[in-house]
Amino acid sequence: MPIRVEQISRLVSAKDVKATKEGLRDGTVDIIIGTHALLSKTISFKRLGLLIIDEEQHFGVGHKEKLKQIKADVHVLTLTATPIPRTLQLAMSGIRDLSLIATPPVDRLAVRTFISPFDDMIIREALLREHFRGGQSFYVVPRIADLEEAAAFLKNNVPEVKFITAHGQMPPGQIEDTMTSFYEGRYDILLSTTIVESGLDIPRANTLIIHRADMFGLAQLYQLRGRVGRSKTRAYAYLTYPANKMMTTGAQKRLEVLQSLDTLGAGFSLASHDMDIRGAGNLLGDEQSGHIREVGVELYQQMLEEAVAEARTGGASAEDESHAALSPQINVGASVLIPERYVEDLNLRMALYRRIADLGSKAEIDGFAAELIDRFGPIPAEVEQLLAVIEIKIACIHAGISKADAGPKGITISFHRDHFDNPAGLVEFISKQTITAKLRPDHKLVYLARAEDVNRRLKIVLQLVRGLAKLRKTKAAA
Repeated sequence: MPIRVEQISRLVSAKDVKATKEGLRDGTVDIIIGTHALLSKTISFKRLGLLIIDEEQHFGVGHKEKLKQIKADVHVLTLTATPIPRTLQLAMSGIRDLSLIATPPVDRLAVRTFISPFDDMIIREALLREHFRGGQSFYVVPRIADLEEAAAFLKNNVPEVKFITAHGQMPPGQIEDTMTSFYEGRYDILLSTTIVESGLDIPRANTLIIHRADMFGLAQLYQLRGRVGRSKTRAYAYLTYPANKMMTTGAQKRLEVLQSLDTLGAGFSLASHDMDIRGAGNLLGDEQSGHIREVGVELYQQMLEEAVAEARTGGASAEDESHAALSPQINVGASVLIPERYVEDLNLRMALYRRIADLGSKAEIDGFAAELIDRFGPIPAEVEQLLAVIEIKIACIHAGISKADAGPKGITISFHRDHFDNPAGLVEFISKQTITAKLRPDHKLVYLARAEDVNRRLKIVLQLVRGLAKLRKTKAAA
């Protein structure tokens, strides 16, 4: 095919890089493959139409935005096994399109993952087992400073094997020679930093040792684990941490998640856990994690979905806008929460609150209550009142009610935008209850009912709101 393909990286000579840059400027180069070197100010494109970003987790927001600014209407395709939280949030909120490739290659086996304190004998046995079955191993450390200690360990404890060292500060030619030697099978173990995280496909390497796994990120660990198990042979990954040092809570969560997701194609699930642990970042700024928890996941997601929908449609219709804006406030003077004594774990309580916010019917509420009883025991009064308020809120949405205030002496109802869809039905409802119900000049409905007991108050509010919802539905049907 008459297509010219070139590459730019630190492994390419300066003479070849200069010729490639000239080809990009005059349009004679059709496809350019490169690293961050493509972000150089000295590179210009004559007719850039498609940008493909592989291993996207290695690029910062600034890098990706700079690439897109080269040309405003460039098409962008992002490839990654573990999307960073910000990218995943962009996809889940509809700002970006998302496609999943979840089917592994034929006969591919999942990597067996073991997490344990560092033990000399376990590591020695793992490396020797791989050596004697004719395979190779990776031994990965988090810092260049740790290489010397790891090399001494291999010399003293596993003298039967040959190993070679690689890290990012080595000259490009030496790195290439090292990788080639390992690929050709001249060495049994490649001792390295995270330089091997991506881009290596060595089918004979099927054992991975990660030293100080508590210092790596979740996506890093997943990518490193992907270096082994790239053939039909069962692969093993050993993630070690210091036996005499307490891990941080974040590190413990990361390792637990990685161990639980040991199936093939688990990258998307792992990225979802990563977003839950770190937050989803700032969609309009440079932060690729965090930020959302400051305002709350539900509120942020709702605001984002509404903004995206409005941007795509060029403005919502009045009816859709009215429905989206309706989020009833329910004030009944009751304690509505999930107490810490009932569910101790904060993250679990937050997850339950998120699920409660998504409940949309009486059947869903009853099912959720049954699940709570099954998992945590009898429901305390605060949770019962919380579920009752959610039921009232659902009925308020159907009735077009924006606010319901209830006290010991009565209830005040505020209609959405001071309008009720069936005014004739409302007038008839009030006329039948001249003593207990009246409509104030400010369009608020006042319903008199003594209810000192909170549970009785909740029942009265629910009964009233359901009645108004029925009136509204009758008008809609007519």
